[in-house]
Amino acid sequence: MANLNVKAVQQNTYDAIVIGSGISGGWAAKELCEKGLKTLVLERGRMVKHVEDYPTMNKETWDHELRGALTNEDQKIHRVVNDIGFGGEDNKHFYANDIENPYTEVKPFIWIRGHQVGGKSIMWGKQCYRWSDLDFEANAKDGHGVDWPIRYKDIAPWYEYVEKFAGISGAPLGLPHLPDSHFLPPMELNCVERHAKEQIESNFEDRHMIIGRVAHLTEPLNGRGQCQYRNRCSRGCPYGAYFSSNAVTLPAAEATGNMTIRPFSMVSSLIYDDKKEKATGVRVVDTETMEEMEFYAKVIFCNGSTLGTTSILMNSISDRFPNGFGNDSGELGHNLMDHTYKVGAMGSIDGFDDKYYSGRRPNGIYIPRYVNLDEKTKTDAFVRGFGFQGGAGRSNWGSGVNSEDFGGEFKEKLFKPGPWGFFITGFAECLPYHENQVALNHEVTDKWGLPTLNIDCEFKENELAMNRQIKTDAQEMLEKAGFKDILAFDNQSPPGHGIHEMGTARMGRDPKSSVLNGFNQVHAAKNVFVTDGACMTSSSCVNPSLTYMALTARAANHAVEELKKQNI
Repeated sequence: MANLNVKAVQQNTYDAIVIGSGISGGWAAKELCEKGLKTLVLERGRMVKHVEDYPTMNKETWDHELRGALTNEDQKIHRVVNDIGFGGEDNKHFYANDIENPYTEVKPFIWIRGHQVGGKSIMWGKQCYRWSDLDFEANAKDGHGVDWPIRYKDIAPWYEYVEKFAGISGAPLGLPHLPDSHFLPPMELNCVERHAKEQIESNFEDRHMIIGRVAHLTEPLNGRGQCQYRNRCSRGCPYGAYFSSNAVTLPAAEATGNMTIRPFSMVSSLIYDDKKEKATGVRVVDTETMEEMEFYAKVIFCNGSTLGTTSILMNSISDRFPNGFGNDSGELGHNLMDHTYKVGAMGSIDGFDDKYYSGRRPNGIYIPRYVNLDEKTKTDAFVRGFGFQGGAGRSNWGSGVNSEDFGGEFKEKLFKPGPWGFFITGFAECLPYHENQVALNHEVTDKWGLPTLNIDCEFKENELAMNRQIKTDAQEMLEKAGFKDILAFDNQSPPGHGIHEMGTARMGRDPKSSVLNGFNQVHAAKNVFVTDGACMTSSSCVNPSLTYMALTARAANHAVEELKKQNI
C-alpha cells in the first residue's frame, strides 16, 4: 500500500496548481506555463473548448423553441439569472445550476456564477479600465478599510503587459484618475451619442464622455479575428474577437505543453503542512464520480472567483488555521463589495430620423468619475465616486411587442426604425465594510456535500447617497443635452447585480488586518496566491477585471522568481 501511495503522490504532483479557469485563472495558467512550470488547472465545471463548444453562436431567435425564453424548468435551474434577465435559451448552458449550488441570502444578494472552463470570461461585459492612485490611495486617505500595499506605479507595467496580449480598444483621454491603456483603435460613437457628448461636455466643464474601453478587437491580433458587431458575445465568440480564457490565455498555456487541465474537479480545501509552513496541495471532489483525491504542487494560485476562492479558504481547516486558511487576521470572508447598479436616467430625442448605425456594437459610452477628485470637486454628501455607462439607439420591431395593432400596416411599421433613445446608468464605489461578509453554512450543503455560503451584504448610506446623486446628475445631463420624456430611475438593485463582487481575502500591509501581502501571497503561507476578486482591498468605481489580469500576471512573475530563489 505504501508503494502505491507514493506512486499516486508522484503522479499527482505538479510544479503549480491553478484553481479555476476564468479571467484570472486563465492568466495564471498562461504565465506559469510560459515560465516553464508544469501546471495543473482545476475547474469545477465541464470542459468548454473554443468554438466547438459554443452551440448557439450562430443561431437566430427563431431557431429556439420559445424564441429564446427559458422553459419553466430552466427558470428554476437558473433562477438567479432568470430573475434579473441575464439568461436565456442561447446562453443558459454557461450559467451555474442554482439547484445544485445553493446559497443563503441573509440580505438580498445576486450571485451569478459560471461553472465551466473559461468561467464567466465567456459572458462578461468586457469593459476594461485601469485603476489609478486615486483608487489605490483612497483607503489610506479617508480611513475606510486598510491601505493597499501597492500603488499605480507597481501595477502600471503589468496593465500594459496584459493589454497588449488581451487587446483593448479605446481612445486616450489623458485623465490622471483614469489612466489611458495600450489601445487598439476605438469603436465609434453613433450620431446621438456624439450629440450627447458635445452637449454634456459643453454644459459641464468637469465631465467627459467617451466610447467604452473594451476587450474587443477592432483589428486582428495574434491570430484572433476582429469584432463582427454581432453582439452575441455571451454565447461564445467564434472569431475570438473578445477576450476570454477559452480563446486567448488557455490556448497560449496549452501551446507550451506544460498545462494539464482537469474539468469536473471541485477543490474542497487546501492541504497545509505544519512542518514546512506552506500548502502542499489541494483536496478535490470529482463532480461526476464523487471520488475524492489529492493533488500536490510547490505553488498554488486560487482563482475560483471571489466567493468561490474564499469558500475554499474558509473550508481549509487545520491546527494552524482553525478559522480558515491564512485567516490570522480574522478578515477572511469580510469586506465584500460590489458596485451599485441600475440607477440613472433615460430619454428620447427628436431629429436624427435620417440616420442609423451599422451592426450591433457590443459596447456603449462611458462618463468617467468627476466627483471627489480634488478640493474643487469635493462634496460633503459622500466619499469616493461613480461613473456612468450607457448608450443610444433606435427602437426596432420589438416596440410592437405589447401593441394592440394588427394587420399589414402594423407589420410594415415594424420594419421602420423607431425614435432615438439614450440612457445612462451609474456604477458607484462600495466601501469595504467589515460587516459585509460571507460565512460557511454547514447545514445547507451543495450536491456534493460541501458547505455552502451565507451571504450577508448590503449597500449602506454612503452608497445610497451616491445613488441619489447619480439619479439627479443623470437627469440633469439628459435635460441639458436636449432629451425629452426623461425618466430618472433607481431600481434599488442589491449587491451582486453589478457582477463585480470583490474582497473577502484582501491585500494589505499588515498581517494583523489583511489576508494577503503586496504580491497576493497569503501572509502565513507564501506559496499560496490569491489573484481573483477576493484579493481586492477597495472597489473603485470602474470595472475590475483588467486589474485582476494585471495583478495575476505580476503575482505569477513573482512566484516564479521566488521559486528560483527557493523562498517558497
